[in-house]
Amino acid sequence: MTSEGLQGADNEVFRGAPTFSNERAMMQDQPYRIMIADDDEDIVDFIDTYLIDEGYQTVRAGDGEQALNTFLPTLKSDAASDRIHLILLDVMMPRIDGFEVCRRIRKDSTVPIIMLTARTEDVDKIVGLELGADDYMPKPFNPRELLARARAVLRRAYPPDATDEPSKSEGVEFGTIHVDLARREVTVGGKMLELTAKEFDLLHFLMKNRGRVFSRPQLIDRVWGTNYYVGSRTVDVHIRRLREQIESSPSEPEYIKTVWGVGYKFAD
Repeated sequence: MTSEGLQGADNEVFRGAPTFSNERAMMQDQPYRIMIADDDEDIVDFIDTYLIDEGYQTVRAGDGEQALNTFLPTLKSDAASDRIHLILLDVMMPRIDGFEVCRRIRKDSTVPIIMLTARTEDVDKIVGLELGADDYMPKPFNPRELLARARAVLRRAYPPDATDEPSKSEGVEFGTIHVDLARREVTVGGKMLELTAKEFDLLHFLMKNRGRVFSRPQLIDRVWGTNYYVGSRTVDVHIRRLREQIESSPSEPEYIKTVWGVGYKFAD
């Protein structure tokens, strides 16, 4: 993949101007930083140039090991300028593949991840999503579609602090579980949970519709949407992860109930 203006590009790990006027690429006056992890330099250059033109800052990684060594230290930094807000993660990378990188990152972070791959097997998409990826982009791709997906993921993960955003009172509460929609935070007994974007969306949807039974296809349609390839197994995995965090006994759930032969519901 090629793009104009790539000749003479330097090999710096960090690129991008710190100031610009594109509000869609901003988070509270700070530009979003996006890591591009791919061993194909042409693709990295192409995405890098496109994102910078749109006002984003970028961080580059040429293999899975470099991606982890670049991202994980940022979790210990209090500097806003060090934060990485989104990872574009290739599946087939040397040293450590994208699936393993995603798995290790999910141990410590809910940073949004979009998987990139030239592999078209459905099982690869399912594995990536079940490991905690937020979206999946097959190669070759239209850069405008990639940008649109990146913006959608960023909007869900980092809703702006604005007067037209949902207030805390518009959250959902049941028992000791509180879902703050504006901050996209979930607490159980006052303890903050670490949920991925889709785990949050699924929990919020079920709690908002307490007592109503939803089939797996209905949950896929309402929570993931038609732009995602998601199977029933993905729903089950997300339900299991939620139970592990909100239930005192995940094997005997009090909140998220299984309705055998139909689907799931949140207790009313």
